[in-house]
Amino acid sequence: MLGAILLAGAGVSGCAAIGDSAMSQAFVDPARYELYSCEQLAAERKSLDARLTELNGLMRKAETGVAGSVVSEVAYRNDYINVKAQSRLAEQTWRDNKCTEAPAAAAAPAVPPAPSPRGRAAR
Repeated sequence: MLGAILLAGAGVSGCAAIGDSAMSQAFVDPARYELYSCEQLAAERKSLDARLTELNGLMRKAETGVAGSVVSEVAYRNDYINVKAQSRLAEQTWRDNKCTEAPAAAAAPAVPPAPSPRGRAAR
């Protein structure tokens, strides 16, 4: 039984290696980020990076258990491949649009907003 699980895990791992390269691009719409502004792309890139980090952590955690590599491959690999392909496309669009990172100081408002007036009932 254990041998069958390990053999299945090895087979799935081989398929995943193929999927990481050419196959992953087949599942992402090449025009997905075409109309995104640089600000939208920046937010999307940040979101995709966070999701990749999360999936990577989940895959590593799954691999520590019994038959972990099989669980990791079955549960998270397809999502990881898809998000990685989206990330590559967002990065390529970022470069194609000649977007640049906004300075951190420019992102924060220089003057804090004024406090809102409190409405009081007339007596």
